[in-house]
Amino acid sequence: MENFEIFVLDSSCTVADLIRKMEQLTEQITVEKPNIFITDHNNVLLGSVSDGDIRRGIVKGASLNSPGITVMNSNCRFLNEHSYTHAAIKELKNNQVRFVPFLNADSQLIRIVDLTKVKGHLPVDCIIMAGGRGERLRPMTDTLPKPLLQIGTKPIIEHTIDRLIDSGANRITISIRYLGEKIKDYFGDGAYKKVEIHYLEEKDPLGTIGAVSLMETIKFDTVLLMNSDLLTNIDYLEFYEAFTASGADMAVATVPYTVNIPYAILETHEDTVLSLKEKPSFTYQSNAGIYLMKKEILAGIPKNTFYNATDLMEDLIKKGKKLIYYPLFCYWLDIGKPEDYNKAIDDIKHIHL
Repeated sequence: MENFEIFVLDSSCTVADLIRKMEQLTEQITVEKPNIFITDHNNVLLGSVSDGDIRRGIVKGASLNSPGITVMNSNCRFLNEHSYTHAAIKELKNNQVRFVPFLNADSQLIRIVDLTKVKGHLPVDCIIMAGGRGERLRPMTDTLPKPLLQIGTKPIIEHTIDRLIDSGANRITISIRYLGEKIKDYFGDGAYKKVEIHYLEEKDPLGTIGAVSLMETIKFDTVLLMNSDLLTNIDYLEFYEAFTASGADMAVATVPYTVNIPYAILETHEDTVLSLKEKPSFTYQSNAGIYLMKKEILAGIPKNTFYNATDLMEDLIKKGKKLIYYPLFCYWLDIGKPEDYNKAIDDIKHIHL
């Protein structure tokens, strides 16, 4: 939350300070019963105070000059920055908790999230692969990297980033190579979007997942990886929930691909016809270029080597790891050709991202 400091007082505050802060918050954010969070001189969270806590404290004998910590609830709800689950967020929402503090490993308060303003929180490192040349979209990509091609009011990749942010993601890494400086100049460090944005710089093409071997730090236990040339309104939170519930090592999002056979198909055994199917259709699950995976499987990606996500999936299958697919029933478009780009420009007028 921007300017979350307005919710915070240090441990030297008095009950009178808490009451004044409560009145200030009520006017500023139009919340009838906001919480105030008390920290020590190292910004370690000590507890929270509601108007009910203040009233109960006064009934027990606290005065306006009493230390604020005497009316504080030291068992307030909080979440650890890199170890919370989406289920924990849902529980807080169900219990009508609005403002939740996030702490780092040293119990220091790093932000406060207003749960009414976000769909949820994705406890994942997000990686967007954006290093490709975009040959089939030339000449548009001669001077502009494909992820920055405009779709509606913003570039392709910004639609993805904004949707991730709306889902509660706050740590995004972009793999860049061709005209990558233009992507860095556009997004910077992500501060203006209130998230962390980092970059992986490929010197040579490393495939659709090889650049991940360049990552020095992965903070979360789960990684979301996707291509940068996708326009989709996938529900990332539902995808994450399905993945964690499955116990799988990796999940690949898929889109149906139907093949229509214009002839009668014979099912045979040796020279005998067993059955006949007139102009059948077959539906297959096609790779949608969006993946969730446990952090530890990334150790299997060879360093500085051309390596695709499909190579990783094949290696996992060989090792007996659990790989699942997650069928998409939403809008999804891979923008690889001029006709795809033109379709995206038209579709963005009618779909909700």
